[in-house]
Parts: sequence; structure tokens; C-alpha cells
Amino acid sequence: MMITTQRLLDLTAAARACHGQDLLRLLREANGLYQQGLQDLLRSLVMHLGSLPTPDLVGAAMDAGMLCDTSQGREELLLLLALAKWEMTPAALAYSQLAEDAARRGISLTPED
Repeated sequence: MMITTQRLLDLTAAARACHGQDLLRLLREANGLYQQGLQDLLRSLVMHLGSLPTPDLVGAAMDAGMLCDTSQGREELLLLLALAKWEMTPAALAYSQLAEDAARRGISLTPED
């Protein structure tokens, strides 16, 4: 995850000087790294917490700030937990900053991107 974090920090810094298609290219790369980091964290959580009883997964997700309950499937609970943890990482925060800055300048990812 350190490589992902450093690259996202680098992209965020570089984005300040980019415009138009160059900024869109950086945003696409950053989005891919964001998704990769989230998936890596999810795989790690599945390995470490995947055997927990469902009520314990609900508790862990709620402790992390996610609204959920025992009616949700285990995969969804693990994803919610991973998302809550990922959103607090420097990599995810850097991506959010880059995406917000790009949006202010009229650049965003659309479904076809």
C-alpha cells in the first residue's frame, strides 16, 4: 500500500499544475490506484476478519462509523468496513483532494471514463 500512497500523493501534487486532458489523465490513474488500494485492504480484512460471526462484523463496521445491521450479507459488511478504514488513509485522502480540485476546475470522471 505504500507504493499506492506515495503515487497518489505524487499525482495530487502534480495535478496542481495540470489542466484539461492532462488533469483527466492524472485523475484516471489516481482513481485506478484508489480502487486498487481499497481492494487490497478488503482482501486483507477478509483474511483477518472473514471468520468473525456476523454480529461481530456489524459491530466492527459500526465502530468504524458505518451504518449497518445483521440483515446485510457478510461480503457487504466486510466491504463497508474496508471502505470506512480506507477512507481514513493518506492515499484515499489524497485521491479525494485530487478529485475535488479537478471537479472545481470542471474535470471529473464519467461512466465512460
